[in-house]
Amino acid sequence: MFTAFLIKYAEIGIKGRNRYLFEDALIHQMKFALKKCEGRFLISKTQGRIFVEAEGEFDYDEAVGRLQHVFGISGICPMIYVEDEGFEKLCDTVVKYMDDVYPDKNKTFKVNCRRAKKSYPKDSMEVNADLGEALLKAYPGLRVDVHQPEILLNVEIREKIYIYSEIIPGPGGMPVGTGGKAMLLLSGGIDSPVAGYMIAKRGVKIDAVYFHAPPYTSERARQKVVDLARLVSRYTGPIYLHVINFTDIQLYIYEKCPHEELTIIMRRYMMRIAEHIARETECLGLITGESIGQVASQTMSSLIATNEVCELPVYRPLIGFDKEEIVAVAKKIDTFETSIQPFEDCCTIFVAKHPVTKPNVNIIRRHEHNLDEKIEALVKTALEKDELIIVE
Repeated sequence: MFTAFLIKYAEIGIKGRNRYLFEDALIHQMKFALKKCEGRFLISKTQGRIFVEAEGEFDYDEAVGRLQHVFGISGICPMIYVEDEGFEKLCDTVVKYMDDVYPDKNKTFKVNCRRAKKSYPKDSMEVNADLGEALLKAYPGLRVDVHQPEILLNVEIREKIYIYSEIIPGPGGMPVGTGGKAMLLLSGGIDSPVAGYMIAKRGVKIDAVYFHAPPYTSERARQKVVDLARLVSRYTGPIYLHVINFTDIQLYIYEKCPHEELTIIMRRYMMRIAEHIARETECLGLITGESIGQVASQTMSSLIATNEVCELPVYRPLIGFDKEEIVAVAKKIDTFETSIQPFEDCCTIFVAKHPVTKPNVNIIRRHEHNLDEKIEALVKTALEKDELIIVE
């Protein structure tokens, strides 16, 4: 029965004079999300409201599902609308709406009218009272509760009259693209996809880099990362995924550096390479899934050591999360089951038995000089062979 949706947003509403820019960005993301839906849609905005109207037949569940992945939307309200053809016609429409949407009439309700069209002959309080009276006459089982109603029937009087009562939660946040762009270090684990999702929720466009180490990691491990990027892209839009062959760099570090420092030094070179790609693609920072103390490379001292090689800011949205909190978000965005597939990435192959947990940056730098003969050439080759996959 529903032919349209009212889209609610939260934070965008406090953006003052720049609000229209965020509204336009949100509409752009909504159009992109609905582009592959069955049916055609017209999206419009007026006076702090965004409307999606179906032009003909459409798949309701698919449309709602896609809108629920658009950052910036706080609520999706399935609605009907009627032309302003007199109050009697409005009463008939509201009575029919209640019958269609709520087969069980033994409920409490409240009518909440907003009259944006000031020329309408009744004011909001009169509309509330008169529509409430019509509903009570039509359905004796209904009861009015103005404080905690089971049904809040919203009626918005504009050039047309919009009627809705259900609010389907959206993901919240800010429209993707309004916060710049950043480079996500994406692995096959649980954490990094969640980190990408959380930064994207703040309006940041996401690119990603994955470090592949064949033959020590399989094609299935690589495909797992592509699958994770695809799941995250449902919220972020297309992700430009850079696949870097890291094998020769890892082997060289393994040969030349103390084994207890392998993870830190490998991580430092990953950060250097990710930053190089980020600068070339006009990203404003790096994103990682690190959480303090989760593993040896994520102690405070270790994070200082990896940060030291970067000039761009490094965003770590999970820094204070424990594993259970991260898993909860991963399950919410449907990446968890893919992340726990048993295909190892390059980080887990060359793991020292006793990794250093409090690395000294000066000592790490000194040991990195062991790599001077070949490391620049190896990094250059890895960058030249960067494989770009557009994931959506």
